[in-house]
Amino acid sequence: MTLTQQIITIALCALGTMATRFLPFLLFSSRKPTPGYIQYLGKALPAAIFGMLVVYCLKNVDILSGSHGLPEAAAILVVIGLHLWKRQMLLSIAGGTICYMLLVQRILIN
Repeated sequence: MTLTQQIITIALCALGTMATRFLPFLLFSSRKPTPGYIQYLGKALPAAIFGMLVVYCLKNVDILSGSHGLPEAAAILVVIGLHLWKRQMLLSIAGGTICYMLLVQRILIN
């Protein structure tokens, strides 16, 4: 990429990020109640995205070969344990990821 292309790319990314941050405040006034479907999406989407992340992460796991899915199962248990203990989604995801990476790269060398 040329310098001009890099500047344009960064500017468009910044503009897109700002638009997604500011748009809800422009569309939904604090004086009027938030529409019911928006409230529903705010409650339903986090769980749906988390479920989709689990499916995506486990789609290629083969329990009949290699480590038989043991690193994945251990990481899932770590995620569940951390989430039940601290109720912090980012901590749970980071803890499970770190556990999985340590198991795959340090302990279960194929």
